[in-house]
Amino acid sequence: MSRSESYEPENPKKREASDSSLEDDGYVKRAREGDQRAFRLLSRKYEKPLYYHVMKMVKIHEQIEDIVQESFVKAFSNLDSYNTDYAFSTWLYRIATNHTIDYLRKKKLQTTSIDEPVTVKDGVMHLQLAGSSETDRNIIKRERKRIITDAIQSLPEKYREVIVMRHIDEMSYQEISEELDLPLGTVKAHIFRARELLYKALIDKKDKF
Repeated sequence: MSRSESYEPENPKKREASDSSLEDDGYVKRAREGDQRAFRLLSRKYEKPLYYHVMKMVKIHEQIEDIVQESFVKAFSNLDSYNTDYAFSTWLYRIATNHTIDYLRKKKLQTTSIDEPVTVKDGVMHLQLAGSSETDRNIIKRERKRIITDAIQSLPEKYREVIVMRHIDEMSYQEISEELDLPLGTVKAHIFRARELLYKALIDKKDKF
């Protein structure tokens, strides 16, 4: 795991668990055992606080919603690495912060001048590096893309459709609502459920990420 992907808090203090934190520990234990209800309870508990946390760095509502939901997926995909010496909330905020920084870096790369000595494809900086390491990274990237594509294709149609429109076609929630003639709330619910299903489909392949 790279420095930017470290989820442990900086300068951690010895944990003094509150009732809320102890409750989280119970949810985490159940989620690690595959309890989807525990996953949903933790998501509901921290969805709004995490939204306001991300909003300090990102101002567009839909982008904040995406970052928050993707942070939850990343957190639950890495539950095995969660160290209970720290509060779950602190760990979750660290993940959201790192994910937001990655998002902002990606957006900056997407607007880089064509005169800059880098090329950008799919929001990723590509440098001309010699040697087999670049080949290895390309193989890993292709394999990762294949796994995610297969997981998306395995979704029920109504969830596959919205996740493709949102994350591949980059349509807004409102555009998806109008295109599919669905209430905005239904679109958001479908996208959230699609991400939950993708989490379940990818959890056993997390070593590929």
